[in-house]
Amino acid sequence: MKYLDIDNWNRKNQYEFFIEYEEPYFGVCVPIDVTVAYENAKRKGHSFFLSYLHATIQAANQIEEFKYRISEDKVVIHDVINASATISRSDNTFGFSYIDFDLDFAVFQANAQKEIDRINGSYELMPSRSTDDVLYLSSLPWLDFMFTSHARTFKRKGSAPMISYGKMTEKEGKRSMPVSIHVHHALMDGFHVGLFVDLFQKLLNDES
Repeated sequence: MKYLDIDNWNRKNQYEFFIEYEEPYFGVCVPIDVTVAYENAKRKGHSFFLSYLHATIQAANQIEEFKYRISEDKVVIHDVINASATISRSDNTFGFSYIDFDLDFAVFQANAQKEIDRINGSYELMPSRSTDDVLYLSSLPWLDFMFTSHARTFKRKGSAPMISYGKMTEKEGKRSMPVSIHVHHALMDGFHVGLFVDLFQKLLNDES
């Protein structure tokens, strides 16, 4: 972990402008082609949910702006970003997880399974760890949405990206899933979200 030199940052003006906003997040919703990712997951016997979570965190760790977090009057650059995903239970309640990222999918899957087992074995809401070196991730597989918003409290000024995944649909042999991305505008712009989306799609299309 290190700190960003805000005074010499080329986005200093944008940072100082948006840091004063009561609601500094902006969001987009984009359709993502998951045809290859879904087929790969089924062929390998992997969880499709964990497959696209892994691709999400992998993409975020390759774009520096997704590692930025605001801490008081400073910007922290985390070394590694992990996952805080909402995990559903069979009774339709949920719990928040903390899943350590690993480039090796098998290790990431094992880390995720520990959290899934913990959440399914209790009614606890909060994750096993509470830090800001995460993306907040949630799946809404019942809804083919075109827009999402998030419950937020302004008493706690978070700055981590929030990403939601919608219902996978199929048309003419192609599978698509809406993905909503909300980010703190003091830390990044649409350009950086575009980089993330392109890289996320590339990783999902990886045939290996």
